[in-house]
Amino acid sequence: MKKDIELIVISGISGAGKTTALRAVEDLGYYCMDNIPPQLLSTFVQLYVQNKKGPSKIAVVLDIRTREFFQGISLELERIKTFAVDYKLIFLDASDQTVVKRYQEMRRPHPLAADGNILEGLREERDKLQAIKNLADYIIDTSRMNNYKLRAEINNILEQGDSKMQVSIVSFGFKNGILLDADYVFDVRFIPNPYYIENLKKQSGKDQEVKDYVFSFEDAKNYIDKIQDLINFIVPRYIKEGRLQLTVGIGCTGGRHRSVAISEELGARLGGENIKIAVDHRDLDR
Repeated sequence: MKKDIELIVISGISGAGKTTALRAVEDLGYYCMDNIPPQLLSTFVQLYVQNKKGPSKIAVVLDIRTREFFQGISLELERIKTFAVDYKLIFLDASDQTVVKRYQEMRRPHPLAADGNILEGLREERDKLQAIKNLADYIIDTSRMNNYKLRAEINNILEQGDSKMQVSIVSFGFKNGILLDADYVFDVRFIPNPYYIENLKKQSGKDQEVKDYVFSFEDAKNYIDKIQDLINFIVPRYIKEGRLQLTVGIGCTGGRHRSVAISEELGARLGGENIKIAVDHRDLDR
């Protein structure tokens, strides 16, 4: 029997992507609360059920940032089961190496690393969160996920039964580094470069003149046909194995002309009954 309120509880390791996950849930129409003290969780849910105002879907983040308040979570979740609430617990995890790298890039301290030692703080955090991780309905390892992949994973979990493959097509420039999180990378640098055509140099692969130039070459037409055939071949086989995200990188030298034109055309060709398409251009504005 379906209950009155749907509750999503998000928790996990600091730096694993809880903020991104919460934004994805909010975009699906959930009323969201970030960093609620776990000891207040059942009280918050009870008040929400009693008032029954606003969305019938709510989501909360339980975070180690609440420090001494982060305890008694098992008891709180047991209490929630007595309410008219269906809830799912999503736990986000990531490797130590990934978390350290993310904190170094953000230049922010780990909440439990008082002396600046991220690994020590991370070890303490894993110990404190083990109980809630054991209760999780879903555990998502975000080590190799960008924000878009994580949002897609959240969507797949909450859309219940949606077996469409999320295919992200991302153009990039090799001079800015390869697309590290791609499942497949295709190099289009063998196609003549519009950059060296005076009236096309300042345009991009989104402009029709650049597209026309790129696809005036038979190699470009044949290459995109082969990429399309490969994706159409692997998607149903990935879905069969339970994999619902795929990132395809299309790279040229600068990531502005050829890779963009190929990515846009590929995105327009794909899609349908079992594929959802998103096209992004990593280096277009560099």
